[in-house]
Amino acid sequence: MDKLRALQYFVAAAEEGSLAGAGRRLGVTVPAVQKLVNALEASLSLRLFERNAQGLQLTASGEQYLEACRPLLVELDSIDDIVSRGERRVAGVLVIGTHAQIAQHVLIPALPGWHQRHPELQIDLRIVGRMNDSDAAAVEVFVLPGWPEAEDLVHKRVGVSRSFIAASPIYWRRHGLPQHPRDLHSHNCLILRNPNGTLIDLWEFEREKEKVAVSVNGWLTSNGRDVLLEAVLNGEGVGRFTHLTTRQYLGSGRLVPALLDWEVLGAPPINVLYRPSLRRNARVRLFLEFVTALLEEAGTGTTGHGDAPERPHWHRRGAGRASAVRRSDP
Repeated sequence: MDKLRALQYFVAAAEEGSLAGAGRRLGVTVPAVQKLVNALEASLSLRLFERNAQGLQLTASGEQYLEACRPLLVELDSIDDIVSRGERRVAGVLVIGTHAQIAQHVLIPALPGWHQRHPELQIDLRIVGRMNDSDAAAVEVFVLPGWPEAEDLVHKRVGVSRSFIAASPIYWRRHGLPQHPRDLHSHNCLILRNPNGTLIDLWEFEREKEKVAVSVNGWLTSNGRDVLLEAVLNGEGVGRFTHLTTRQYLGSGRLVPALLDWEVLGAPPINVLYRPSLRRNARVRLFLEFVTALLEEAGTGTTGHGDAPERPHWHRRGAGRASAVRRSDP
């Protein structure tokens, strides 16, 4: 049991009067709060709360324990604040886990400048596809696209991807630009297989009140996004990409987008995840500010983008092929 985190969860639950309120305050799930509060009670051999339909009520022992805990946590917060105030100059090692594309197109170009501002901070950057990869065990901060599930971690959505359909100028000259999403049936569409193994062969579009889902086909599929991008740049077919990782090719004209009057659905949000015990860690806070600013500068920050995109129905079902799960499915 993480004793410090358990104390933080206990105090938050007592002050909010419910596990749900504590979860909202701390940015974690209700089961995560309940697990640690139960573990704390078991370690103390005390019942700290009476649980009823109206919420939580401290027992006499719980009130005594709360009064003893509060000064300790306040003192700890004061120490953290004193350290972090003088320490926008941070030191040590920060272990970051992220996808290869975010590393290549977002972090690597900007990290040298960040290192100049914080020369005593070392970065251990690990490429991970999923949070249960072997290299993910030591990661302190994850920067991941999609809809990761980790109830014990603080989860913040810091960006919203925008997807588009594109091919090379040579391909469009040979085969013609599609005028409607259904025209993609006659095109060679190169398809990505995501880290969970799902072949994303269902491309969904929306324009005003019209929604269209197209099951696409092509001669090449891959779990390597850069493999598909290279093939598309070489004129082999049509691909679905995000602006964040293809800006240079759009700017140079090597990628030409199509169907721009349609919104491409299913683009993943960009998330930062870290342990609650690192909430006040100066390295983590500075990195979160850094990543958020990067995404805002790239036009993919959360500001002004409304709600984050909902998880696609095929992602929720965990199908082998996205086209195997239709919106009409329960």
